[in-house]
Amino acid sequence: MEPRINLSANEIGAEFFKRFGNASLVILESTLPKVTQDLMMLRVSQINGCGWCTDVHSKDLAHVGESTVRINLVAAWRESTVFTEAERAALALAEEGTRLADAHHGVSDETWTAVRKHYDDDQIAALVALVAQINAANRLGVIVRQQGGSYQPGMFANSSN
Repeated sequence: MEPRINLSANEIGAEFFKRFGNASLVILESTLPKVTQDLMMLRVSQINGCGWCTDVHSKDLAHVGESTVRINLVAAWRESTVFTEAERAALALAEEGTRLADAHHGVSDETWTAVRKHYDDDQIAALVALVAQINAANRLGVIVRQQGGSYQPGMFANSSN
């Protein structure tokens, strides 16, 4: 399977990604722990079948020292003991906010209560924005068939925004 288009090499695509990246800075600079962000983005990317995003977030987690056990168990987080209560609340929000078509009620009151227990309003805003943004990124990657496997942590560190 070959990528369909390199959006970054296109004027409109490049401008879109610049603005999309700038929007993500608000989340990255929030007090929401970066590991929690990457765990959520990995889980959403797995659900949506985005190879590129799954590659990025699993490698970013490994790069900051997360264990292979935690990285590998993200797909089965409900059946594991390696995530904190706060991480489990964030992962539940990520899943329920992603599987909107599968769950006619969207995010459950139980999940929302767990999120409220562990995060303040600014962190909750970051959680919600993160779910929306990674779902959008996954859709971009899947539509254009952006392949996973070539990402190296830090490869975009010097990119201008």
